[in-house]
Amino acid sequence: MSWVPTFYGHTDFYSFYLIRLNNLFSSLSVSLQTALRKVGDCVIRHCNYSDLRSVVEINSITLPEHYTDYFFESILKELPESFIVAETNQKIVGYIMCKIEFGFSNFRKLGFVKKGHVVSVAVLQEHRGKGIGKSLLLEAINGLVARKSDEIYLEVRVSNDLAIKMYQSIDFLIKSRLRSYYRDGEDAYLMAFEFGQ
Repeated sequence: MSWVPTFYGHTDFYSFYLIRLNNLFSSLSVSLQTALRKVGDCVIRHCNYSDLRSVVEINSITLPEHYTDYFFESILKELPESFIVAETNQKIVGYIMCKIEFGFSNFRKLGFVKKGHVVSVAVLQEHRGKGIGKSLLLEAINGLVARKSDEIYLEVRVSNDLAIKMYQSIDFLIKSRLRSYYRDGEDAYLMAFEFGQ
């Protein structure tokens, strides 16, 4: 015998169905997010506010550059289309976050352009080498294209050969070397990709 709610008035009736509808839409939005891409058993999807604790933890484990919780929240609020997470067995194992800036092009000599900036990307060590980082980047690029960005750029440590090769595999170009860019004194390459080229 199925459970039938007992209603004591219109308010109870509407409250019950509003809660049921809210639960339905919540589960629907979660299933829609899984539609971005799959890499093996890993789901690539948009980040939710509830994912931020895991994202901050991955950042602190994998990268020496750390940000405040507020910074992650502000990036998610500003550009949710390009704040992407990788999830395996209901655990976040990687993320990428971007923002949009206006400034001089990394390709043209004159004029301001709308640029996507990869602020941070990381995948837990045990999940690297599976194509997750590349998939995160491709979905972030899709978000930046949807927001009509002209190009995208990022900074990468000159010693990070695997990341550099991955960026080059999707046509990012090394545009300049930034001396002592990181706190520990290591240089960075500024790498960029122009949309529509």
